Amino acid sequence: MNHLVSRGTVANLLPKLRAYSGLRLPAAKSDFAQTLGRSGSLEVKVARKAHEVRSAQRLRYNVFYKEMSAIPAAATLIARRDVDAFDTICDHLNVVDHDWPRIVFGLTRPRVVGTYRLLRQEIAAEHGGFYTQSEFDIAALIARHPQLRFLELGRSCVLPPYRNKRTVELLWHGISNYVAQHRLDVLIGCASLEGTNPDKLATQLSFLHHFARAPEQWRASALPSRYVEMNRMPKDAIDAKLALRELPPLVKGYLRLGAYIGDGAVV
Repeated sequence: MNHLVSRGTVANLLPKLRAYSGLRLPAAKSDFAQTLGRSGSLEVKVARKAHEVRSAQRLRYNVFYKEMSAIPAAATLIARRDVDAFDTICDHLNVVDHDWPRIVFGLTRPRVVGTYRLLRQEIAAEHGGFYTQSEFDIAALIARHPQLRFLELGRSCVLPPYRNKRTVELLWHGISNYVAQHRLDVLIGCASLEGTNPDKLATQLSFLHHFARAPEQWRASALPSRYVEMNRMPKDAIDAKLALRELPPLVKGYLRLGAYIGDGAVV
């Protein structure tokens, strides 16, 4: 995983999100709304009920464990849901499709087709910190900016048929509204490359190190016990176009938003 940080006050961060999403943002509200946007049959909303969180966890399981290479623990395999302790303190931002419902115990519910997990700094502080702190030392980063409010993004995934511009735009539309309503300033989180062999990822890791590395005041480093060197190729030996093609869409999306990459990766 790589650590990412995207900074800015609400005033200058929202235009970036607008440009990325292509959707008009409503004025920030003092009361936090459940529904954050709509596009045709798709709606982006914050989960308010247990079954909505469970649906997000099932989607994460299908993507992370069945589709990708993650190895589930026994409890995860039995439950067929991706679950951890952070789920109980995070907000779960879901995109649901009202035209493709699920029937559960006779009840018709819109299907969750995309999800993001959001953790605000004040909530993290009450429960032992951010998820990112299990892999990266972000304490100094936060301490350098005491006047700013941090939001952690994580566990992002989308069902394969919905991996298109429309769904991604709606997710970022929801995040934009969430940022505005909670008056957040800095987005942080981890993003994964496909694979676990750093040597096979040398082009991508080196590209991120040389072209997207965070300046000192915004830099966070992988924990010493988990640190993997990202500088695996000289800058002039990198084929930038090839590296960009190889990067996962999520990472490229973060870079378009102006995200920085931390120091070191974690396997």
